[in-house]
Amino acid sequence: MARDLLHTDLDIGGKNIKYVLAGEGAGTIFAINEKTGDIHAMKRLDREEKAEYTLTAQVINRDTNEPMEPPSEFTIKVQDINDNAPEFIGGPFHATVPEMSQVGTFVTKVTATDADDPVYGNSARLVYSILEGQPYFSIDANTADIKVALHAMDREMREEYLVVIQAKDMGGHMGGLSGTTTITITLTDVNDNPPKFSKNLYEFVIPEELGIGKAGGKVKANDRDIGENARSTYSIIDGDEKDVFEIITDPQTQEGVIQLRKPLDFEMKKSYSLKVEATNVHFDPQFSSSGPFRDTATVKIAVEDSDEPPVFSKSSYLLQVHENESIDTVIGQVAARDPDSATSLIRYFIDRHTDLERQFNVDVDDGRITLAKPLDRETDMWHNITVTATEVRNHSQISRAIVAIRVLDINDNAPEFATEFEAYLCENGKPGQVIQTVSAVDKDDPKNGHSFFYSLVPEMLNNPNFTIKNNGDNSISVLAKHDMFRRQRQEMYYLPIVVKDNGNPPMSSTNTLTIRVCGCSKEGIVQSCNVEAYVLPIGLSMGALIAILACIILLLVIVVLFVTLRRHKNEPLIIKDDEDVRENIIRYDDEGGGEEDTEAFDIATLQNPDGINGYLPRKDIKPDLQFMPRQGQHSGPNGVDVDEFINVRLHEADNDPTAPPYDSIQIYGYEGRGSVAGSLSSLETSSSDSDQNYDYLREWGPRFRRLGELYAVGESDKET
Repeated sequence: MARDLLHTDLDIGGKNIKYVLAGEGAGTIFAINEKTGDIHAMKRLDREEKAEYTLTAQVINRDTNEPMEPPSEFTIKVQDINDNAPEFIGGPFHATVPEMSQVGTFVTKVTATDADDPVYGNSARLVYSILEGQPYFSIDANTADIKVALHAMDREMREEYLVVIQAKDMGGHMGGLSGTTTITITLTDVNDNPPKFSKNLYEFVIPEELGIGKAGGKVKANDRDIGENARSTYSIIDGDEKDVFEIITDPQTQEGVIQLRKPLDFEMKKSYSLKVEATNVHFDPQFSSSGPFRDTATVKIAVEDSDEPPVFSKSSYLLQVHENESIDTVIGQVAARDPDSATSLIRYFIDRHTDLERQFNVDVDDGRITLAKPLDRETDMWHNITVTATEVRNHSQISRAIVAIRVLDINDNAPEFATEFEAYLCENGKPGQVIQTVSAVDKDDPKNGHSFFYSLVPEMLNNPNFTIKNNGDNSISVLAKHDMFRRQRQEMYYLPIVVKDNGNPPMSSTNTLTIRVCGCSKEGIVQSCNVEAYVLPIGLSMGALIAILACIILLLVIVVLFVTLRRHKNEPLIIKDDEDVRENIIRYDDEGGGEEDTEAFDIATLQNPDGINGYLPRKDIKPDLQFMPRQGQHSGPNGVDVDEFINVRLHEADNDPTAPPYDSIQIYGYEGRGSVAGSLSSLETSSSDSDQNYDYLREWGPRFRRLGELYAVGESDKET
């Protein structure tokens, strides 16, 4: 236990003196002997925890506790010993250095700390050394700088190194404390390796139909470097027809991709030999002495034959034909060949989707295009069709060519007026006045443009009213010869004009110009061109007359409607609405009971007109009043015929007060007279069965003969 001594001059051996201690650690860390003044440390002191303590000591009277002298302040300093080892803060460490670095190249620096007193003794004096990592790296014992110690360290041989560093205090002498740490040193890549092809010769087989820009093969030059230092670019530096191919670099795989720049033709060239080169993109001049950073290889390409479609001599054709040429006229010819070594015959066809009207044909064998229908340039000046060429041995091999057909013009259209001209001539016009300027159009299109010639028809050359004048620009002016035109005398004139072109042969047409005579103002402005307008009274215009006439017609219509409604009101309604049978079909699902059934219907309707002379009840209505039928059932006069019968029925219907005021169905069950055989019906006959003789039916033929036999047999049975 450490011990210090305090003593006062008043202490002469008296027993009434007492020492007291105050301040940092008094009573806990430090204690004082009350009688002697000795100070003792009560626990172990650590300089790194607290290096010094400030205390106060004083002498007091033991009996009275009165101070005998002023307090004295003093400091206790803790003396250091080597009790702390050096420490590396933050380890383990990482560092990098480029490969192939020169000896002595600085790598990194690591330092340790020692908690001991750096001023007192050598407890905090550190010395550094490498325990592991030699002979690759070295360290400065005092500064702790780590440097490269070995020449030409190659990353491709070894990339990482583990270095153990030691720091020892006491200047590295015996008995000193030490601490260690590890440093992982990584060699970074430099471009110190050239690209290298894996083999000197590459061979590929490429099909003949390979498309432009498609890959035909891949080559690769390996580089031991990494990252940007391993990037290479490829090029074709030599070879036969090297412009047929190109080589590009795949940025992902660093492969050289051989692509096609021009089409291949097996029949023209079957193989190619190329020399390709791989070169580093980034070059480090400090390694130029190691040799060229590039490599070359030979690429041999064999072309594989493929069945190719026919090839037209042209990709498109331009043909010409005159309009109105006769059918089967040859317009032109297309030609295609089979490029394969084993040539095949070619067949030609027209794609009918491009010739919907089937105006053209093509010879399947020689490709001659002919007309199937006459052409009209004025309808279509151009026709674009597609002709296909197909191999005979392989119909799937098809090629197409566009054929543009231009229709040439011939003079097949006569010129005509540009529009329907209608001229107006003022009554007060002057002789020589221009009535109308007339121009013409022609659907044809001559090379040198149109030139029209105008003339009056021969019978109008000497007419006293009008003449024409050529304006020199393919138009004419129509002139009046006098000023005596009057609407009352003649309201309209028709002037036939002949228009002829300069074609070969020339075409002409006759067009009629309508000239109306009109009333004009003094300034020559047309006011009215109708004769009626001339004779109308002053103050009453044509519009007013039309309005008056419309009102009269409207009044007449109202009167007619009023009379019609009054007439319908006065007519009695005999039939109720629910019993109205007008324009209705009533179906009776009743077959009847035959000749014996006299209750289902009135059989009198079917009676012979000779046997009825009286009233017949109506079956189409239900009358309100019942009238007794006339007495009849006796034979009428023999002179009654169908016409008289119908007239009687008509008279009865007209005078019947119960008949409806509309059309009804009248049933006339009478077949008339005039037949030699008379009626075959047995209904209500006026003669008895015994009076009938059917022998005459045998004379009418086989069918009526059988009918007569049946009736005769029945008659004989009755007699029996």
